[in-house]
Parts: sequence; C-alpha cells; structure tokens
Amino acid sequence: MDHDTRIPRSFWIDRAPARPAQPPLTGERGADLAVIGGGYTGLWTALHAKERNPESRVVLLEGKRIGHAASGRNGGFVDPSLTHGLSNGLARWPDEIDTLIRLGRENFAGMRADIERHGIDCDWCEGGAIAFARNAWETEYLRESEAECRAHGEDADYFGPERIGEVTASPAFVAALKQPEQATVDPYKLALGLLDACLAVGVEVYEGTVVSDLDHAGAGPVTIRTRDGAVLRADRVALGTNAYPSLLKRLSLVTVPVYDYALMTEPLTDEQFAAIGWTGDEGLADAGNQFHYFRKSDDGRILWGGYDAVYHYGSKRSEALTQREETFATLERNFRETYPQLADVRFTHQWGGMIDSSTQFCLTAGVVARGRIAYALGYTGLGVAATRFGADVMLDFLAGERTERTEIKMIKRRPVPFPPEPVRALGVNLTRWSMAAADRTGRRNPWLRLMDALGLGFDS
Repeated sequence: MDHDTRIPRSFWIDRAPARPAQPPLTGERGADLAVIGGGYTGLWTALHAKERNPESRVVLLEGKRIGHAASGRNGGFVDPSLTHGLSNGLARWPDEIDTLIRLGRENFAGMRADIERHGIDCDWCEGGAIAFARNAWETEYLRESEAECRAHGEDADYFGPERIGEVTASPAFVAALKQPEQATVDPYKLALGLLDACLAVGVEVYEGTVVSDLDHAGAGPVTIRTRDGAVLRADRVALGTNAYPSLLKRLSLVTVPVYDYALMTEPLTDEQFAAIGWTGDEGLADAGNQFHYFRKSDDGRILWGGYDAVYHYGSKRSEALTQREETFATLERNFRETYPQLADVRFTHQWGGMIDSSTQFCLTAGVVARGRIAYALGYTGLGVAATRFGADVMLDFLAGERTERTEIKMIKRRPVPFPPEPVRALGVNLTRWSMAAADRTGRRNPWLRLMDALGLGFDS
C-alpha cells in the first residue's frame, strides 16, 4: 500500500463494526448526575456513579459519537502510573510518591476487574513495558530510572549495551529498561465496551448532543443547554471534555490541546518480528524527550506513534489538524531507521488526535459551584487508566466525601496555568525546540532549567 492509499483514520475505529448511534437529547429533562463528554473520563464516571447508587438517574451527553476522539485514537497503553511516570511524580510530589504508586496500582487492578466483571472485550494484554535508549545520556537516564524504581518497590530490569540483544535486534538501541506492570488494549473497543456497560446498568446516553451553556447560578440544579435547544437540569455535573474547550472559564488555561500522530503497519509475520527481536507483547517507547511509542495489535501490526507534539496558536482545534504529512513522513523515516529489517513493510493507516496537556504532565481535578460541578482533565497522553481514577475523584467530590484520592497533593494543588497568547505559543514552541536540542546533546538548556524550576511542563 503506497502513501496515497493510506486510510486517514484511526485503525481502531476504522476496523470496528458499524453500530447505531444513541439518540440526541431533546426537550427538557432532569437528572441526579449529568456527565458531559463521552470519552473514557465520562464513561468511567457514569458507570461508577450507577454502581455507587443504582437508583440514581445518570445522563451522559456526547457531542459527537462515543470514543470518536482521544479514547478511540490513542495507542492503547494501560500504564498504572497516575503521575505520567515515576520520575515526574518524584519531581513534583516526592513525599507522596509511594502513596501515588499504590493508588495507581489499585486503580490498574480495579480497571482489570471492571473489564472482567462487565465482560468488556478490548484485547487486554498484560505484556509489560520496555523503554529504549538511543545514546549515552538516555542510557544513563535508564540506569537512574532502574534505581528509582527499585527504591520505590517497582520491578525493573536494566539491559546495558552488553545485554541489549536480549530484548531487541534494532541497531538504533543501546540500552533498555524492562518493567512488568503495563497492559495494552484496543482503545476503541474499550470505549464501546464501557458504553455497553453503562447502558446495561441504566445510564441514559445521548450522542450528537453539543452542550452550549452551563448555568450554575443560585443554589438549585445546574441547567445544561444544548446547541439544539434541549435542556437538562442536574443536581450534580461531571465534566469530561478534556482537550475540548471547557464549559468553565476558570479551566481555560489549565490545559492546551496538543496534536499527536500515529501510523499503523500491515500485519507482520512471526519471522519479521523475530528479525527485529520483538517476540513478546510488551508496549515499547523511546527514552528521549521526543519519544515514540509502539506496540503490537492483536492481528500482528505495529502501531508507531508520538515524537511530534504540535501546538497551534490560540489553542486551535480542528479535525483538519489531525492529518499532518510532515509528521507522518518523520514518523516513517524514524521507523525505517529504527527497524531497517522492515524496510519493505507498508503502512495502512495514518491519523492524529488531540491530547489535553497540562503543566504538571498528569491529571488534575476539582469541584466548583458549591460542590455541584466536578472536573478531571490534563492527562497529557497517559489517560487510559488514569481517567478511571479521575472519574472516582470527581464522584468523591460530588458526594462531598473526603477520601484518600481527594486529599493527595496532586489533586489538592492546582497546576500552574498556561499563560495567555502570544506568550503561550512562544513558550510552548521554545520548549519543544529545547527538548529536541536536549535529545541531540544530552543537556537541558537554560530555558528548560527555568521551566523545571517553575514547575511548568510540556510533554512530547
């Protein structure tokens, strides 16, 4: 398949059987809980709300189709970390890191149990993870990461240059760090499975329902108005809009939309996988700032994504931005350099999507409007598992409960907001340029050191 015949659509969504849409919301209705957003955050919230209180009326509103955005376009990596990796968590919340690790593991186990209990067929595979180094400074980073992991009770196995052949036959990699605690899924199957689980427990789901206004004046129910004139009055509201414009003005600078891209190969043979030394089911990634993530699909393809993280001035959001030929060419070139043994392998799909990037690289959540509206967002590309945790945090807040989840500093302290334009675009793009330079030289320049000191982040 040549470049011009690649399918410009998420492989996961493209291969899924067609299914009828849920109806849009019409007229005027009431609800105990309204969930806005039909991605993972909203789906987990609605499902767990009904499980906590089966008699409650829970209504989920989705502007397009369930799972059409990040939940159906991501790489399907299920990482237990709530903090976008141990290093980020240690840098920001060192005194709570062991609690955050435990909560992440509990959430991961709970996710597995939910999937089993609701019979969600999402190709769950616990194959572990491997991070690869391409140069001396990334090698040193992996050495340090192994020590960090072991110091905090996480299993990790470092493979130096003398052992790298045990885990890969790529000439591009010189060291690796292998960890057992990671799974992969078909992300779109997970979204649709969560939808079916929600419907089975009585959640009312409305697709094609764009919310235009959220009126929380006064002490009564929150009034939700849709673009088509429907009205929903809810005692409590949970927001799961993530990378899309927030319905709360105070959240407008908490995240920025960043575009991430991926390619999918045709199916490979066992011999081809053996030729590159990839005989397990691990989820893989580079150790650089600008990193690739790659994994196998259930039918033997390789998903190859990441590296570029593109921000558009003014936080522009458009489906047209999910196709970027420059990035696809970079991804293909890097793939060929990493695996020259696969020079003739073709790519069948290319796509992109938005990530809700926050300055702390991970989830933030809170509650406003006198405890009636909760939000969770900012997952920064590692939300397949963390969205479930974010859902439970929101439900704790809306129930007025102080729990271990709501009291951790990661949740109680608000991340530093992004600045307004034009400073925002200048800062983000200078950071991207600086991270690329750090990958080439192994040195963080003064700008990156300043961002580190200020607690500001931008993930590639």
